[in-house]
Amino acid sequence: MNEWQESLVHSLIHAKTEQELFANLESATGKLGFEYCAFGMRMPLPVSRPKVFMINNYSDAWQKKYVQEQYIAVDPTVAHGMKSVMPLVWDQEVFSSCRTFWEDARAHGLQIGWAQSCHDARGVAGLLTLARSHDNLSYSELQAHSLQMSWLAQAVHEGMSRLVVPKLMPEAAVDLSLREMEVLRWTADGKTSADVSEIMHISERTVNFHLNNAMNKLGSCNKTAAAIKATVLGLI
Repeated sequence: MNEWQESLVHSLIHAKTEQELFANLESATGKLGFEYCAFGMRMPLPVSRPKVFMINNYSDAWQKKYVQEQYIAVDPTVAHGMKSVMPLVWDQEVFSSCRTFWEDARAHGLQIGWAQSCHDARGVAGLLTLARSHDNLSYSELQAHSLQMSWLAQAVHEGMSRLVVPKLMPEAAVDLSLREMEVLRWTADGKTSADVSEIMHISERTVNFHLNNAMNKLGSCNKTAAAIKATVLGLI
């Protein structure tokens, strides 16, 4: 690990708030030649409307516009990040399907950009975006800094996860027993309590006992919801 990485890791470990960590990110990306940086996280829960966290140093006008126009729904960098962890360099083709969004972004100084996503075992997706208002992102610049940029995406995801996930998705810290995990696995496969009782060679009452414990830990109203949560979070 080089000096640049060691310094950033230290700042991630000791940052007490999201704002402090972002300030460290902003400093690091500035040294890489970018004016703007943004980091967003998408929780896997609730399934119907996942919670989202976003922090950036874009202009207030662009942040307001992005929310008002619900651009997150058409932002191609977000769509790319949800299905691929490969870096994405902005160009005309990337934004060909959303010209209004692209023109608005450029009007607010976001001319040149790069983005890369991260996905962890809990189903949390993160997206780091670096941007600037001038100077094309050349092949030689990408060659010189691509490893640092990709490493930064991973490092910031880990740092922000430490601070954000416990607030937005406390279920991620749930500790299920081996029996609770097993009954949830069978439940996720569509088995009834009676089926699970026969499969596991335990009483149906015991099966329901473990299911109720798991439901309480996960904050679920029924066993189906508990099985879905546990599956989404990678607990079973």
